Amino acid sequence: MDYIIREMKKEEYVLLSDFLYEAIYIPDGVKPPPRAVINLPELQEYIVDFGTRKHDRALVAEMQGQIVGTIWVRIMNDYGHLDEDTPSLAMSVYQDYRGLGIGTALLKELLLVLKSQGYPKVSLSVQKANYAVKMYQTAGFYVVSENAEEYIMVADLQEKERK
Repeated sequence: MDYIIREMKKEEYVLLSDFLYEAIYIPDGVKPPPRAVINLPELQEYIVDFGTRKHDRALVAEMQGQIVGTIWVRIMNDYGHLDEDTPSLAMSVYQDYRGLGIGTALLKELLLVLKSQGYPKVSLSVQKANYAVKMYQTAGFYVVSENAEEYIMVADLQEKERK
């Protein structure tokens, strides 16, 4: 299955609502929340007026003309917020396309983009039980704080240049 990673086009930003819902971690055996959950203010923060803020960036994975995954960042007051200089990351891949390396490819490409643009770090929030924790750790993220259910993780993007 071949796919390409590219920048998300402005007219595709409407897809972020679907991908935001897909990004919600649902443990095995738990009933998914209704789609309306993405209308909560704390979740709308991830997508409202996307593309209008200076630090909004998004990439997509496209397979046979269909977008099957996306990763995006913005500086926002979300679950993974660190400070006003650090973008927070969100990502998801449609269920049928998980396990193919698409998420890892999206993550690696976004980290390169952010590094090239001079961002010192990027943060995210992830449920401790989410299998994606391993992917984030492999990509260089580390835990900076946690609560009973989730980790706040950070990747240093300029680290190699300081050594």
